[in-house]
Amino acid sequence: MSGTVPHPSPRPSPLRGDGDSRVRVLSVEVEDAPNTLTKVSGAIRRRGFHVRGISVGPSRQPGRFRLTLHVDHGHAEADQVRKQLERLVEVVEVIDLTGDDVHSRELVVAKVTASELEALIKRGAKVISSAADGTTVEFSGERDEVGEFVDELHRHGIVDVARSGPVVLKRA
Repeated sequence: MSGTVPHPSPRPSPLRGDGDSRVRVLSVEVEDAPNTLTKVSGAIRRRGFHVRGISVGPSRQPGRFRLTLHVDHGHAEADQVRKQLERLVEVVEVIDLTGDDVHSRELVVAKVTASELEALIKRGAKVISSAADGTTVEFSGERDEVGEFVDELHRHGIVDVARSGPVVLKRA
């Protein structure tokens, strides 16, 4: 037996989005009412479910919004989340999109040093603005692509970064 000690694998960055083996994707259509997001998050929190990503935006119906949730649990737990959400008056529909053929995008907006800009543009980043303290770029793509881009940011002198939650739509 050799005397080498295996190196532990690095902890995944929360911005990287690693460890999706138990993540369920739920699409929730809700009425636009006061405290709707508070009620939805309360229903999830009471059961101790871990939300890895959330995005909220208008739906095609006026007065309604679509929430996309990435919930970190198995199938049975996702069913419990769905049932808890369906009890809320403001919830119109809950669909589990896990395993479905979907379009899925996330967005990263980051400020980087000007010297590192060229490598990021080659990866597909778009320049939003430039200033003396850095250049702000954006990048969007599938979860894994965005994770790889965030890794690239860490190698290239990231100044600041923000990452959106998932935006998911079932393919036609």
